Amino acid sequence: MRTRGFTLIEVLVSLLILAVMAATAFKGVDSITRAREVAEGNLQRILRLQSVMTQWDIDMASVADTLNLPGGAFEFDGARLRLTRTTTGGVQVVVWALRNGHWERWAGPATTQVGELEVQWRKSYQLRDSEPGTLVALKGAAQWQVYCYRKFAGQRGEWSNCQSSASSSAAATRQLVPQGIRSVLTLGPDSGFTGVITRDVALAPQPN
Repeated sequence: MRTRGFTLIEVLVSLLILAVMAATAFKGVDSITRAREVAEGNLQRILRLQSVMTQWDIDMASVADTLNLPGGAFEFDGARLRLTRTTTGGVQVVVWALRNGHWERWAGPATTQVGELEVQWRKSYQLRDSEPGTLVALKGAAQWQVYCYRKFAGQRGEWSNCQSSASSSAAATRQLVPQGIRSVLTLGPDSGFTGVITRDVALAPQPN
């Protein structure tokens, strides 16, 4: 009995079918891989944003006016927020700033010496891009606004731009730490997000 084999045409057709199936399978795997990479990238950005906002909350909740700085221990000039906060090892100066489309945080070393704290505060006015201690917290920030909640004796508390002068005789010589702080951060396309992040934090009571 003679056994019939495959013809050349049948072999070529089979190879063509296998090639089409392999190409289809590769496209499916490639799509799954790309989707996973996008999902992982989005997750990393979300975790990064959560970490940054947590650090912001910690800094605001730790603000402390030592009463040793003549101008106060809390200052916002429209682009930079300077403050002193308690931390392990003493008190440090922290600066949050919007610079070149990046939301940055600079922190000086902790100290228990008034003189060193004054040096840090003066240094915070002359920070450079490569200043040690500077961390790019978030890229692609388009705009940043900061509002302060202040309530003086006999007056009704209200939110106002932190750059505006407080209506208090005590604030005429030194800026008082507000009772609350509101950050309004507008995200640009380079951040990987869209929209506005608004964060309200209550600050601890300060000495008079």
